[in-house]
Amino acid sequence: MTGTERARDGAPTTLAWLCHPTTLLALVVLVVNDRVLKAAFPGLVTGKLSDVAGLVLAPPLVAVLLTLLVPRLPARRAALVGLVAVGAGFAVVKTSGYAAELASSAWTTLAGPSLVRADRTDLFTLPALGLAWWSWTRARRRPVRHRTARLVRLLVVLPPAVLAVAATSAVNYPYALGTTTLDGRPAISIGGGFEGSWPDGPADGSWSISDDGATTWRITTDDEWRVLRAAQGSPRQQACAPDEPRRCYRVVPGHLRVEQSDDAGVTWQIAWEVSDPQRDELAQRYEKPGDVRRHFSSRELVVYPHGGGGHEVLVANGRDGFLRRLSDGGWRREGFLGSQSHLAVTPELPAVYDGGRVQREVDVWLAIALVLLLGCAVTVLAGHLAIRRGGGSRWWGTAGAAAILLGGLLLRANWFWVDEASIVFTALFVIIPLGALAVAVLLLVPWLGTAPGHWVGWTAGTLLLTVLLAGLPLAGWVNGTPEQTPVAVALALLATVPGLLLAVRLARLADPARAENRRDTPPYPPYPPVPLR
Repeated sequence: MTGTERARDGAPTTLAWLCHPTTLLALVVLVVNDRVLKAAFPGLVTGKLSDVAGLVLAPPLVAVLLTLLVPRLPARRAALVGLVAVGAGFAVVKTSGYAAELASSAWTTLAGPSLVRADRTDLFTLPALGLAWWSWTRARRRPVRHRTARLVRLLVVLPPAVLAVAATSAVNYPYALGTTTLDGRPAISIGGGFEGSWPDGPADGSWSISDDGATTWRITTDDEWRVLRAAQGSPRQQACAPDEPRRCYRVVPGHLRVEQSDDAGVTWQIAWEVSDPQRDELAQRYEKPGDVRRHFSSRELVVYPHGGGGHEVLVANGRDGFLRRLSDGGWRREGFLGSQSHLAVTPELPAVYDGGRVQREVDVWLAIALVLLLGCAVTVLAGHLAIRRGGGSRWWGTAGAAAILLGGLLLRANWFWVDEASIVFTALFVIIPLGALAVAVLLLVPWLGTAPGHWVGWTAGTLLLTVLLAGLPLAGWVNGTPEQTPVAVALALLATVPGLLLAVRLARLADPARAENRRDTPPYPPYPPVPLR
């Protein structure tokens, strides 16, 4: 490498910046703070500490990535771009709620559930960019020229830096912990938790109280909090109505279920429930559901008088929020009443109708994508067998199978996704086109080679037959029978067996002689024989 080329190569200098002691210290602080300190000491200090460390670490990381992608980019220009881009992006996200929402979505896609908030007070951490610039002025004097040293630093420092910046602290998911009454007014305890650190009881949450019969909620005062704290004891799993002493209610721990008694607790019958199989499916609609039996369980309830007469019941159902029995006798899942913004973005509550299977409008799109993918899989198999019978390459079938497998993996990943727009987009513009492309190729190649024209017709008929047979159980699933998704999918897979058998038999129609004849046919009419003289 000549001196001129080295001068133009910015990677040695930006890599020295990334490996400067100040940057490495910021990397350690960011990881420890996000993964340990924030969970142990949530608050203003740990929140701002992550911002400071990130502003010191991100500019050299951006500069290194730029010089690796554009080797001729001067190091000083890459450093300026890194500083300006990080500072401008940070300022926009922290001052715009819309930009923060976009950043949350992007980070969730890259690194799992993440929460980025617009908080103008975070702008006070922007001077940390000055510390990043100071470390740049020191690091540029000693670029990493030796190739071995450069490679070692890239392998040792770059991956942790990327992961530290991409990963965020664990999101606290809201958790309905307990219910009680204070002077006849309903009170609820809501906590927050994440995988590996879930709350245990009402003492781990924050209390809110309602002064208007569970219509609106406010944070308890210090005196109210002390009274509620002192009154905490064993879980409140059973209570009777103040206006009907013989009407009692109780929760069934380990299940989403409330039972009712009309004879003061002598006999009980189910008043509301989501059955265990349906509860298991419901839990999959939540990010990182954890132990379903523990976290999606009716924990406590309280019965309180309604201002217009009668009584109401409020039940804490863990990660599924609160359940409320109205004074008219109807039950309604209320979500997270009075949840605080510092816990997490309150999830959209999945709908359950009459305690039955979880219903979504996108289930129809999922069913369509699955049946078309199964039909495409059968067609790809038929095309692969026809090509192989004609002596063609197995790579055509391998490529088709890879496309179908990729479509299946994408479908599986999106099946329990909450964002319905993403599901429809993936089904319409990714999964179905992948299958269609594989089918088109695996029909065209045999038809141009060894398969007769009626083979294409029979294979297309096999595709339609598979779609029809596999669509029957999925159509029933969309309408509630069967209720369980694994059962419907298993029946759909079983319904592809006739199509697979037909695909195997259709391969016999392929004739290797057809390909030989086509290759021997000249592209122009032969000249007439010249008579001998």
